[in-house]
Amino acid sequence: MAHAEFKATAVNARAPYAHKHGRVSDSRRRLSVVLVLTAIYMVAEAVGGWWTGSLALLADAGHMLTDVAALALALIAAWFGTRPATSKKTFGYHRLEILAALVNGVALVVISLLIFYEAYQRWSSPPAVRGSIVMFVAAGGLIINLICAWILHTPHEVDLNIRGAWLHVISDTLGSVGAITAGAIMSLYDWYTADPLFSAMIAVLIVWSSWRLIREATNVLLEGTPAHINLAAVEEAILLTEGVDDVHDLHVWTITSGREALSAHVIHAYNISQPELLKELRTKLHDRFGVDHLTIQMETPDFEDETFHFCHAGTACFRSQRD
Repeated sequence: MAHAEFKATAVNARAPYAHKHGRVSDSRRRLSVVLVLTAIYMVAEAVGGWWTGSLALLADAGHMLTDVAALALALIAAWFGTRPATSKKTFGYHRLEILAALVNGVALVVISLLIFYEAYQRWSSPPAVRGSIVMFVAAGGLIINLICAWILHTPHEVDLNIRGAWLHVISDTLGSVGAITAGAIMSLYDWYTADPLFSAMIAVLIVWSSWRLIREATNVLLEGTPAHINLAAVEEAILLTEGVDDVHDLHVWTITSGREALSAHVIHAYNISQPELLKELRTKLHDRFGVDHLTIQMETPDFEDETFHFCHAGTACFRSQRD
């Protein structure tokens, strides 16, 4: 009986988010196409970098290798995100999307550090590089990356997992531009220091683009307040609702991209209908802040005097105020 009740609760909890399944399916299609295109051209850039001896091209190919792994991880996370909630995973597997985004961001930083190291090694005595071939191969990579960025562009602001993949592609695009520029300079002026120089510049841009992703993913995992929601404004909106005397223990956090949750204790007047007040609060919080997953405990002004008061941890006292 308890299991049946849980299943019913889980289904009802997911009802406001039925649109998420369609969004996830679309994300998976986009990720699959981008994964195939990236994998194909990764091989081409690796061969081109080995043939020409270009660090910029090899760095871009190495970055594309992390893209392939990151895109595969994002696909797996998106698939797990569609699995239903269970009695052990009451929120389902939505947080896997956030974990995938965090891994993507950290991977970008690690790759950047490796590029910095190799650029430093080559700085004093850069090897001769076939600049014209570097330009040709990098131009092909630029076209592929622009196509992939366009494919992922629409949903990248909504889904943190997709945005992680999108940032990988954008970083690759910058890498291709840097490789083309380095190839042109080496081809025209035989200045081979351009190869490690532009490689280091690409690495700086990659780190910069990764930082926001890491910060946002970490904030979600720490259950911080979403950046687009002002907690003071939420509190004010609740307090200005007719019949509400006070609010405490207010929390707003993100379950996964596009799915925020809120919990609060609302103290209301005696003559207020709780169902009507709850309905009004749900409507207001949805319309103004986009929060649908609500857990609100209704309390009367003397609620604290009518219920148990618990002492701080370690004092071992559980006595009712009414005793």
